[in-house]
Amino acid sequence: MNILDFSQKKATQSKISMVTCYDYTSARILAQTSIDCLLVGDSVAMIMHGHANTLTATLEMMCDHVAAVSRGAGDKFIIGDMPFASYRKSLSDNVTAAQRLMQAGAHAIKLEGAAGNQDFIRHLTESGIPVMGHVGLTPQFMNILGGFKVQGKTHTSADRLKENVLLLQEAGCFALVIEAVPALLAQELTALLTIPTIGIGAGPHTDGQVLVLHDLLGLTLDFKPKFVKAFADGHTQFKNTIEAYIKAIHLREFPQHEHCY
Repeated sequence: MNILDFSQKKATQSKISMVTCYDYTSARILAQTSIDCLLVGDSVAMIMHGHANTLTATLEMMCDHVAAVSRGAGDKFIIGDMPFASYRKSLSDNVTAAQRLMQAGAHAIKLEGAAGNQDFIRHLTESGIPVMGHVGLTPQFMNILGGFKVQGKTHTSADRLKENVLLLQEAGCFALVIEAVPALLAQELTALLTIPTIGIGAGPHTDGQVLVLHDLLGLTLDFKPKFVKAFADGHTQFKNTIEAYIKAIHLREFPQHEHCY
């Protein structure tokens, strides 16, 4: 998949599949699937590093994980998240941050929000850096939003979202993530745009869907928002497999002759 395929998929009403990925081994597995694209999200700070939110993700952290994913992802399209405040500094600093993510292996970057970002997005796209936008629940703005809450539930906030998606499209974004908004509003936003929308907690009418890999594998126990569907009971499977290994050690069933030099 390349940048042109996103608009083509919207035109042909072919759904876009995206999953987060943070490491080389997972990327190698995903490279063997038909997944369209991989997002190295700043949620890595929570999922892989154990932090309470995404604000602790640093540019160095994001570049390390983008590089690891790119080494295992084959020809998959990779989007790298710009971490908190990394694109709200001087133009020089902002471009340097985006440059580092691209040189680490991303094919595009993603940033949150519309207000104050339009000129930067234009500058990036004119500099050869594709940009994916992100509206609705934008986790980097959690302290402004009052936490992780559904957005667009009032007429005023819904109208603001409609304005923002059009601003991002006009600025040059090739696609948008829409997070945690009512399904009917997400459908309206998708219909407003000529660029594709990728939903997470935004219902079935967006042009694509994204989930955190660990969530869809059923590996996370203490974080189960309404929009997540676990497609496997990975936690139990992993735990049982490890217990089988421990049992084999105690029963002296491992290692056996074929495992010895």
